[in-house]
Amino acid sequence: MVSYGSWSVLTVDFLVILYLSLGGVTLAALLHLVNAKWRFEVRELAVSLAALFPLAFVLLVILLAAGKQTFPWLGSTEHMPGWHNYTFLVAREIGGFIFVAFLFRRFIKLQALAEKSQEDYVRFRNTALLIPGAYVLYGTMVAWDFEMTMVPNWHSAIFGMHHFVSNFHMFLAFMVTLIFVLSRTDKLSKPVSEYVFNYFAQIMLAFTILYTYTFFAQYLTTWYANLPFERDRIASMELGNTEVLWWSFLIMKFFFPFSALVFDWTRHTPAAVVVVASSIMLGTWIERYMWISGSYPNLHIPMWGLFDLAVTAVIAVVAYLIVRGSLRRAKLVTA
Repeated sequence: MVSYGSWSVLTVDFLVILYLSLGGVTLAALLHLVNAKWRFEVRELAVSLAALFPLAFVLLVILLAAGKQTFPWLGSTEHMPGWHNYTFLVAREIGGFIFVAFLFRRFIKLQALAEKSQEDYVRFRNTALLIPGAYVLYGTMVAWDFEMTMVPNWHSAIFGMHHFVSNFHMFLAFMVTLIFVLSRTDKLSKPVSEYVFNYFAQIMLAFTILYTYTFFAQYLTTWYANLPFERDRIASMELGNTEVLWWSFLIMKFFFPFSALVFDWTRHTPAAVVVVASSIMLGTWIERYMWISGSYPNLHIPMWGLFDLAVTAVIAVVAYLIVRGSLRRAKLVTA
């Protein structure tokens, strides 16, 4: 039987694919709402990642069908709140996914028509207004189901926000890396201006600071109260054989990005921005794994087992082929 630690790797892979799907449309909507002029250079590239929604849905179904392998609290005899109800869990996750996928797909369709008439523009704008709220509410539910409530009766008022901020941080890093690779290999049908990397770097710096705020707002509150049922979960992750992983994702998502992006030279050097972005992406993966598998004493170092490597490699290859196909269909890249 595959261990819970290995199933946690699959859960992390699902969350990465899911937030890449969500992030592109969310970024395009936010840039439209703040009237960012550079949105026209990146919005079609960003929403192309929504092609990953079907893959995310397949992974979601597998995780939900796995039952106790994914959610160790299933079958527990201890008293748990109504949120820990398997039927309700499946219904809200499937229902929420379908609603968000439909809304985000509608946004992409309307974005393509927005300049055709005033009526089309109004429909597009009204849909764009819904996207940030949908991202926050759905992201909060995902955070609770796949991370926070993995340990029954453990809760944090800011965990949902910390979760979706961290994952949008990761999406920005992926997006700037994607643009960099396509630009340097001359694959883009329409070149992206160099200043776009600086804009992404500035947003990444802002989300680095916001991420750090949400992390320490949660951590310091738990530390100050020093209540065992709150403190024990975090203590189990930051001490013992997981100490290296714990400090690794903090360095990769806060110390290094902030120390680098705070300098003007780094933000104006695309290659340096991508180095920072790579750190953020890896740090996010480790963080997600820590909150899921690190919640239980049978944590194993990820990616050592055949299951871990094979599943992640297959998902990565499938995701690559899907995104490449999406970019080609939209004629955003050359053949």
